[in-house]
Amino acid sequence: MASGAIIVTGGGRGIGAATSLKLAQAGYSVAVNYAADEAAAQATVAAIQARGGRARALRADVADAAAVERMFDDADRALGPLAGLVNNAAMIGRAARIDEQESGDLARLFAVNVIGTILCAKEAVRRLSTSHGGRGGSIVNISSVAARLGGLAGNVPYAATKGAIETFTRGLATEVAREGVRVNAVAPGMTATDMASEEMRAAALPGIPLGRVGAAEDIAEGVVWLMSPAAAYATGTVLTISGGR
Repeated sequence: MASGAIIVTGGGRGIGAATSLKLAQAGYSVAVNYAADEAAAQATVAAIQARGGRARALRADVADAAAVERMFDDADRALGPLAGLVNNAAMIGRAARIDEQESGDLARLFAVNVIGTILCAKEAVRRLSTSHGGRGGSIVNISSVAARLGGLAGNVPYAATKGAIETFTRGLATEVAREGVRVNAVAPGMTATDMASEEMRAAALPGIPLGRVGAAEDIAEGVVWLMSPAAAYATGTVLTISGGR
C-alpha cells in the first residue's frame, strides 16, 4: 500500500472527488481542497473515512498565495509528510467568443487555472524536493484535450490555460527531475462532471471514437497510476484519457 499525504485541489467534486477516493483506496491520506463548496468536500472526506481512509477538508482559493501556503501547512499538521499533489482545481470561464470576452473574467480564469497550479506546485516542491530536505514525490496536473484541440466554441481561453498547464508540466519536470520529484499531467476528454453542460457533452460526443463521454473515475485511474511507484520512469509526460478524441 502507498503511504504519505496527497493534496487534491478542487477535490470535492467531479474528477477531484473521484481521484481523492481512489488515492485513499491506494493507501494515501488525502487533503481534499475546496474554495467554496465545503459540503461537497466534507462529503468526499466522509466517503473516504467510511472506507477506513484518512482525509481532511481544507479550504483555500488556489489563486491566493497566502491561502495556498496555509493549506499546505495545515495538511502537514493534519496528515503528515506530503507525498504528492494533484492540481485539479479549475474553472471553465465565461463561454463567449474572444471578441466578447471581458478582461476581468479572463484574469480570474488564468489566476485559478494557471497561477493557482503554479502556486500549489511551488509549495509542493518546497516540501518534496530533496534540495529542500524532502523525500521526493509526484505532482500530477490536470490538463485537457482542449490544449491541443483549441476548445469548444466559446471556450478558447479555457483551452489556452490548459496549453499553459502542459508547458508548465514539461518545464517543471525538467527543473526538479534530479530532486526526486516527478511531474506529469493527465489530459481528459469530455467528462461527465458539473463543469461540462449537457450541451457541451452533446457537441463533443460525435467526435469521440469510443462513443461515450468519460466518467470521472476513468480520469482518476490515470492520475493514481502517475502518482504511484508503477510510474517511476514517467515524468514530463501528458497522459491523454479521452476515448480516442
